[in-house]
Amino acid sequence: MRRILVTGATGQVGSELTPALRRRYGADHVVAAGHRTAPTSALREAGPFVVLDVRDAAALAEVVRRHEIDTIFHLAALLSAVAEADPPRAWEINMQGLVNVLEVARAHRCAVFFPSSIAAFGPETPLARTPQVTIQRPHTIYGVTKVAGELLCNYYHRHFGVDTRGVRYPGLISAVAKPGGGTTDYAVEIFYAANEGRVFTCPLKPDTALAMMYMDDALRAAIELMEADPARLTDRNAFNLAAMSFTPAEIAAAIKEQVPGFAMVYEIDPLRQGIAEGWPASLDDSAARQQWGWQPAYDLAATVREMLTRLAATSASRGER
Repeated sequence: MRRILVTGATGQVGSELTPALRRRYGADHVVAAGHRTAPTSALREAGPFVVLDVRDAAALAEVVRRHEIDTIFHLAALLSAVAEADPPRAWEINMQGLVNVLEVARAHRCAVFFPSSIAAFGPETPLARTPQVTIQRPHTIYGVTKVAGELLCNYYHRHFGVDTRGVRYPGLISAVAKPGGGTTDYAVEIFYAANEGRVFTCPLKPDTALAMMYMDDALRAAIELMEADPARLTDRNAFNLAAMSFTPAEIAAAIKEQVPGFAMVYEIDPLRQGIAEGWPASLDDSAARQQWGWQPAYDLAATVREMLTRLAATSASRGER
């Protein structure tokens, strides 16, 4: 990777992956691309930034050509709950955007990282230690676009030699990027409530177990996969990733150990609860471990400590506490 483009650079993963890539490869070698919502000044000032709608194939091709891009981390997408509110728009952004990325990668010989998700599975999938290869019949438009994206990336690799690679992310927990409409975002929102001394209203039932991951592990996984020896990769699109699994009741208990006054109540959101019940409680990530050495660093206890520490520091710097 010499010249990198990150689409969706202002989003949940992109806002943290972009700085991580710049630290590793040099700021001038990583171009951040986002929609017209202004990015943070840190993101814009730390390296090249372009306003880009991935549905605009010509504009995307021009960015790749002008900046001599050889690797694309394609993160632009609508997330699960938001996508359910507008399926046609979700299909247009998630799928047409990916088609455009793969076509420009084919023309300019770029490698492509495409993040899939536990949303690619569904109620018919074994939800405990979900296998790497299993039935995938998601019941959400977001999940449908992820399955289609996995297959499309495989197609471009097999038929056109595009170096496509991807992972299936669990729910992601971040102290930097605020929730963006995902079903697992309660596991981020709960920390903001704890940090601010608020009672947290949980949209999921107390025993709803879901696979989760701290953002630092997610960023490292993307970079390590793209740096891996391609000769070792037989499950390119996409690798299951595992780190931890917990229920709302379990994460609340873990937070309460650190914040004794923390309190949580339940107000079940039928949409998010229905989505969550079709997603894995845990994942078998042995393929990622064997083929490119994947190993998570954060479990639930470490994640709780890190999240509370980082959010408290952010609040203190802003004079909020």
